[in-house]
Amino acid sequence: MMNAPRLALVVALATAVAARADDAPKPLAVLLVAGGCCHDYATQTKLLEAGLESRVRADVTVAYNPDTSTKARFEVYEKDGWADPYDVIVHDECSADVTDGPYVSRILAAHRAGTPAVNIHCAMHSYRWGDFRKPVAAGADNAGWFEMVGLQSTGHGPQLPIAIAYDAHPISKGLAGWTTINEELYNNIQVLPTAKPLATGVQALPGRKESDGKPAETKAVVAWTNEYGPGKTRVFSTSLGHNNDTVGDDRYLDLIARGLLWAAGRLADDGAPASGCWVEAVPR
Repeated sequence: MMNAPRLALVVALATAVAARADDAPKPLAVLLVAGGCCHDYATQTKLLEAGLESRVRADVTVAYNPDTSTKARFEVYEKDGWADPYDVIVHDECSADVTDGPYVSRILAAHRAGTPAVNIHCAMHSYRWGDFRKPVAAGADNAGWFEMVGLQSTGHGPQLPIAIAYDAHPISKGLAGWTTINEELYNNIQVLPTAKPLATGVQALPGRKESDGKPAETKAVVAWTNEYGPGKTRVFSTSLGHNNDTVGDDRYLDLIARGLLWAAGRLADDGAPASGCWVEAVPR
């Protein structure tokens, strides 16, 4: 039989553990929407889900559409209030030819109302119509998706390595520059006034030279933050992530995880994750 002092110690320890559990933040409810043209989303959803849940205290729900066309739609978007159960939405769809205004407006309404977003790769080339190859004007009928994303892009060049360099930002704190495998460097038609560049990518163009004889290269913003709508909803985006080996790279997943925490308001100005939000003791 346990003596009184030992029983008291056990009760005290159990009470302390219960108190810490009560104080721990709830896992972020994250919705990952993926599918559409041109990418191995069946694999990449698994890489992203596992990569995020191993870094961030989060429960990731995947809404995957196996439709491989540019007209992929997602059932989750088909009703008002679709984002209500979630803290952050990760857009990883490739739906360039979905031009249904009410459908897109319903997606954007959730973010205008305050639900943070993370946009990955081909999400930048989705939901576009009209003369989208020219800079869209603020408030124009075809500007809505670009205004949420914060940067307007229309295409990319060849798949070649991209050298990544980070600007100072809470998201990039502790992240080192790196060079990807062969990847697509998305062009920048315009960076909207509400957006702030976070990382730049430089891609060499083999066989081409500048007028001064130096090897030719092209440069573009590849990660950025945005404040969307009247409430300045936080949005993080990166145009990187075409190939599976990139999506599964720890350096890429660290960037996505830290961007997600920032969008959710769980990353301090000094780059430190809020207490209990990062699974590991020290960010990678």
